[in-house]
Amino acid sequence: MQPINNYLVLSALGDDRPGIIDKLSKAILDAECNVCDTRMTVLSGKFAILMKVDGSWDPLARLEVQLPELQKNLKLTIIAERTGPVDRPAKLLPYGVDVVALDQPGIVHNLASFFAERQINIEDMITSSYAAAHTGTPMFSVRISLGIPADVHIASLRDEFMDFCDSMNIDAVLEPIKG
Repeated sequence: MQPINNYLVLSALGDDRPGIIDKLSKAILDAECNVCDTRMTVLSGKFAILMKVDGSWDPLARLEVQLPELQKNLKLTIIAERTGPVDRPAKLLPYGVDVVALDQPGIVHNLASFFAERQINIEDMITSSYAAAHTGTPMFSVRISLGIPADVHIASLRDEFMDFCDSMNIDAVLEPIKG
């Protein structure tokens, strides 16, 4: 069997309700395509999904033709874009960052700037606001997955990052992602 090198990346946004993923995944299956990767969440009553679908050229085209009707039926805004295989730089080290701090404006931007200035790519990020146990203090947490170029001196990066976090009064950990 020939490897599939045709992908369609879908993003969808709309009011949350039961059955959205069921109907969306059924349409993908009925078009003879396959769901490869998915990120989905509900934020303030809004359903959001980012999904990579693979298939040969014809089934992906069939799915693309169905998207306007699917968008109407599911009451979602759907955006789709074709893509192919991506060559990742072979020498990236997978690292994770966990941050916890008092909730304050600018945490995400400052973290993103720190890594962008060093040409380190943020590959995944999850943030959350919550009330601290016992005190109710507004807190903010961030989980980031990074691809650090292999030629970066990790100990120096970690020292710079810890100094940066101290200057912002945030607690953080930078460590390799295992497995």
